[in-house]
Amino acid sequence: MHNAPGFLLLVACAAMQGLLLVNLGTPDAPTSAAVRRYLREFLSDPRVIDINPIGRALLLNLIILPFRSSKSAKLYQNIWTEKGSPLLTYSQDLREQVQAKLGDSWQVELAMRYGSPNIASALDRLQASGCDQIVVLPLYPQNASSSTGSTVQRVYDEAKTRWNVPMLAIVPEFYNEPAFVNAFVDAGRPVLADKEPDHIVFSFHGLPERHMLKGDVSGSHCLASATCCDTITSSNRHCYKAQCYATARAIATSLALGEDDYTICFQSRLGRTPWIKPYFDLVLPELAAQGKKRLVVFSPAFVADCLETLEEIGIRAKEQWTELGGESITLVPSLNASEAWAELVADLARRHAARAA
Repeated sequence: MHNAPGFLLLVACAAMQGLLLVNLGTPDAPTSAAVRRYLREFLSDPRVIDINPIGRALLLNLIILPFRSSKSAKLYQNIWTEKGSPLLTYSQDLREQVQAKLGDSWQVELAMRYGSPNIASALDRLQASGCDQIVVLPLYPQNASSSTGSTVQRVYDEAKTRWNVPMLAIVPEFYNEPAFVNAFVDAGRPVLADKEPDHIVFSFHGLPERHMLKGDVSGSHCLASATCCDTITSSNRHCYKAQCYATARAIATSLALGEDDYTICFQSRLGRTPWIKPYFDLVLPELAAQGKKRLVVFSPAFVADCLETLEEIGIRAKEQWTELGGESITLVPSLNASEAWAELVADLARRHAARAA
């Protein structure tokens, strides 16, 4: 009889399923010191700045950190809320909603690839709750080595150091999940009805072109022609740019948009090396020259509003568009902690837990 409570506890622990949600990260505060710490961790990642270690260290310590930290801190100040970083607060709200949907047989934790809460502490909490099998969901719709790849590698690196190594089930990119597409469509419809735009822009986070070439399993497909991203094939199935185009096309199709009704482009480029094109800030003058006045912008590379959406598009792009003579440019809110998005996250967790069982 003395062993019964312990036996029941072991059964309960074994039945507990873990879900680890991971987003990219955010500084702890909108200050130069906090941003500097965040950028140092972020840009020291060889999957982000994929050059030789000495060159990366020189670039980071002599150019980026001394000059970019204070500038970026001012940008973060423009979007910081009473609760803190929008990316973190929206992600925390999502975690709570997903936890409620999955119920008591699940433990849901949130981590950031860079900054806090970190992946190691999230794994600690999951294992302390009795989760020996953990579903890991990187919150990036499209696959990129600098986001998905880096996150998965870090999770594996943290897991393998533990004496009791957890069983991990990784949820892959979900750029073509119908529920993901529909969630962005639902977010966009009221904005489109209210603003009546004369053109729609799909803006995704940019990456260096060399990242696309490194991911080309055929060695000859990516960036080889103007139509290389028109369909997903065996050659470009890992291509971030091709997946971005697929997401945009799916949303456009659901909204019954014609090919001339929208433009796909990429933002946030850094440095002088070629990044994937077209560039968002150069597309705006082209659209103004065509006589476009009212723009609505979707950013389906992000599932939570952050610096790149709220500041880069919501503030800087708006200023640029006004200077170009535009009347309005409106950002479609990201999925954040919407009901449809939380339901999809819970569904993805259930599906991948079942496959791993």
